[in-house]
Amino acid sequence: MEVSVPLRFLDGYTTDARLFTFEGLADGREHLALGLGQWQACLDGAATPGPAPLVRPHSECLTGDVFGSQRCDCGPQLREAVERIAAVGGFLLYLRQEGRGIGLYAKLDAYALQGAGLDTYEANLALGHGEDERDYTVAAQMLRTLGVERVSLLSNNPDKAAQLERLGVRVAGVLATGVHLSDANARYLTTKVTRRGHTLALPPHGHPERT
Repeated sequence: MEVSVPLRFLDGYTTDARLFTFEGLADGREHLALGLGQWQACLDGAATPGPAPLVRPHSECLTGDVFGSQRCDCGPQLREAVERIAAVGGFLLYLRQEGRGIGLYAKLDAYALQGAGLDTYEANLALGHGEDERDYTVAAQMLRTLGVERVSLLSNNPDKAAQLERLGVRVAGVLATGVHLSDANARYLTTKVTRRGHTLALPPHGHPERT
C-alpha cells in the first residue's frame, strides 16, 4: 500500500512524502519507506547508468526522533536526511529497530547504565545484547520491492553499506551526514567513531567548538 503524506518539521521545513508499507518482511515488523523528491524519476531511470537514488536506512529512535533527546543525534539526522533526499530524489527507510535493535525498554535500561559510567556499546553488552543487533535484511527487501537495486547511501555507519552489499544491494557511493554535536552527545558520538568506525568528522577532543 502507498499513500501521500505532507511532512512538517518543528523548524518549519515542509515537504511531501509517498509512504510505502510492505507485507512479508523477514522480521514481521511494520517498517516504512518514504519516497521523497523526484523518487519516481529515480525508479524510472534505475535501468540507466545515471545517478543512483539517495537512500538512508534510519533506525527508529523514539527519544530522539519524537521527543528531541540530545543524548543522540538521531532526530537531527532524520531531519537532515529528509531534506537532502527530497532535494535529489530517493528514499528514507524508517526501520523499527529501536536501540540498535534491542528495543525501547532495553535502550532505556542502557541509558541508566550509561549514567553509571558505561558507554553506549558497553551498556548493551552489560544487558546481554550485542553492541549493535540491527539487521538490514528488511531494508534490502524493501528496496528490491520498490525496484531499487543500486543506491547512493546516506550514512556514517560502515556496517550499513557492508550489510546491504552482502544482501545484494549495490552501494554506488556513500555520503556522510552532518555532525550534529552537542555537549550532551559528545561522548556518544566519539564512541561511535572509536568503537564502530563511524565516519564522523568530530572536532579535536570531541566537543563542540566555541566561537
